[in-house]
Amino acid sequence: MSSRSGADLALLLLGSYRNLVDEVVRELAKRGYPDARPSHEHAIRAVRAGAVSASELARRLAVSKQAAAKTIAALVERGYVTTEVDPADVRRKIIRITDRGNGLLAEGAAIFDEVRARWERRLGAAELAQLEEQLAQLVGDSPIDLDAPGWVAGQDQA
Repeated sequence: MSSRSGADLALLLLGSYRNLVDEVVRELAKRGYPDARPSHEHAIRAVRAGAVSASELARRLAVSKQAAAKTIAALVERGYVTTEVDPADVRRKIIRITDRGNGLLAEGAAIFDEVRARWERRLGAAELAQLEEQLAQLVGDSPIDLDAPGWVAGQDQA
């Protein structure tokens, strides 16, 4: 095998992530979620983790409040979340995950496991376990937390 650059490694890691996610999105479409996008899953997980308003969702996703509002509108339109007026502050809307939204998360998790099993058959159980162990060593004690504020934008977290 020829030697590769650091940029080549980054592209391989990004490409493998992209292939995995694209496969999950295609399968979600076949299972009744044709409008699901990876960003929807991240947003729904953030809501489940406590981001129940547009401001809180914006912080968790490291986007503007306007971008969070657009995401919420898309999730409402697709039936993944609902919004209701906060009884404590009528200017604020509370975001709630619907059964369809919870179904999307559950189905997505199951499909990720299925894709992992296919990768295991393709690479071999020992090889995939070794790859996962090596990647875990590179990530260290702080694996990516998709719900952590600012991780995408590279903002320092206190």
